Amino acid sequence: MFDSVLEQQKIQKANELRKNGLNPYAHFLKKDMSIQEFRDKFAYVKEQDEQKDESVSVFISGRVKLLRIAGKSVFANIEDELSNIQIYFNKDILGDEYYSIIKKNLEVGDIILVSGYPFTTKTGEFSLHVRTLTIATKAITPLPEKYHGLTDIEQRYRKRYLDMIMNADVRKDFITRSKITKILRNFFENKGFLEFETPMMHPIAGGANAKPFKTFHNALGVERFLRIAPELYLKRLVVGGFEAIFEINRCFRNEGMDLTHNPEFTTIEFYWAFHTYRDLMDLTEELIYTLLDELNLGRVLEFDGMSIDFSKGFERISYKDALIKYGKLDKELIEDKNKIISKLKEDGFAADENKDLGYLQAELFDNYVEAKLINPTFVIDFPISISPLSRRSDEDNTIAERFELFIAGKEVANGFNELNDPLDQYERFLKQIEAKNAGDEEACDMDEDFVQALAYAMPPTAGEGIGIDRLVMILTNKKSIRDVILFPAMRPLKTDLKENK
Repeated sequence: MFDSVLEQQKIQKANELRKNGLNPYAHFLKKDMSIQEFRDKFAYVKEQDEQKDESVSVFISGRVKLLRIAGKSVFANIEDELSNIQIYFNKDILGDEYYSIIKKNLEVGDIILVSGYPFTTKTGEFSLHVRTLTIATKAITPLPEKYHGLTDIEQRYRKRYLDMIMNADVRKDFITRSKITKILRNFFENKGFLEFETPMMHPIAGGANAKPFKTFHNALGVERFLRIAPELYLKRLVVGGFEAIFEINRCFRNEGMDLTHNPEFTTIEFYWAFHTYRDLMDLTEELIYTLLDELNLGRVLEFDGMSIDFSKGFERISYKDALIKYGKLDKELIEDKNKIISKLKEDGFAADENKDLGYLQAELFDNYVEAKLINPTFVIDFPISISPLSRRSDEDNTIAERFELFIAGKEVANGFNELNDPLDQYERFLKQIEAKNAGDEEACDMDEDFVQALAYAMPPTAGEGIGIDRLVMILTNKKSIRDVILFPAMRPLKTDLKENK
């Protein structure tokens, strides 16, 4: 490690700093403000006749991103979390000996602490005139070449820390993600919801149709599953007496990876007793508008070449009507299992003849409808067979009182009136077991403890989950989910595989 010529040279410079009594990894250093705060507070010097204020002495810090040495003077550009600034120092201020040490050993990539006063250069650039300079952290590995930067997409994801050093916009995207999470939390707390944390390791894989990750608990001597959803535990809390609750946390699904799927992802799930799925749609619409307003995004967003219009409200359309309107499918076809199978096969899509009508309608939806739902759209009243935890409609027992929110052709949220009939829930689990025995790896397992919880009576409740990663994608105009997850799942490098053998 650290075998390259450049790294060895940097190590030598770190050692030279030590020989001169300077710790290249100093600690107990304090700064007075961020670079942006410095810029804001002392912007007035641009208006002064002398364009400087020597009465000021402020400590700021940043990573050196540009270094230009001109004899007895040095210009550099330093960057912190949010901003950057030019600094200037010279031999007269630092003194001959110290200036020589700094000039010889300071490099791009190093983190420094400087004190000084604000001034504007002859070319009009707002800067800091350095009085003192300390190398806080000496970089050993050189940064990528300035003009080409870090462009390899695989390296950007594998070395996110380097991606953020080289690309300020990446840091801004994750700052936005943090703000989005904060807005979500504040929104629900202001509505009277309580936040809870439920188990991440489950004895039974449930709460959604997905293939789980398996692990083993040595002390208990039992198999456990990383949770695919917090739903069944949160609903236990509703049984226990909490009427408005939410959780922001991770879920895990042992499935494929693509532009909208990562095996580890973040959701917010919330449950609201004595409310309906139509109340949740109203709440979700209000939430999205709150996000747009607090992020100053306006009512029309550009995303992946699409223009998403939030100004006209959210469309609400039934599952079957969406198949007709957006899928351009005949009403007779969507009600006929054999015709659906023929249509799917004719157009080159998979069609499992063993699936029931609801599952086949879902195949139609996935292939002919979903990608066309650009503007925010609630699709409501799903087939009951693909909604094992949803309440049946009182008017039509073949459909569930359920919705999904689609934006930019992507599912962003899933909500429904919760099934609180323990006998019906038990029968649904039995059907899921039949599906699993028939080869459906994503079918739910039987959870008798959850059924038992329902038997103690859960009030009428509506619940919803929102994929935070996909929501961030849309609000930051990022095509890949990997761009909004700090450390996305990556295939091992060949060198990693060799080392593990």
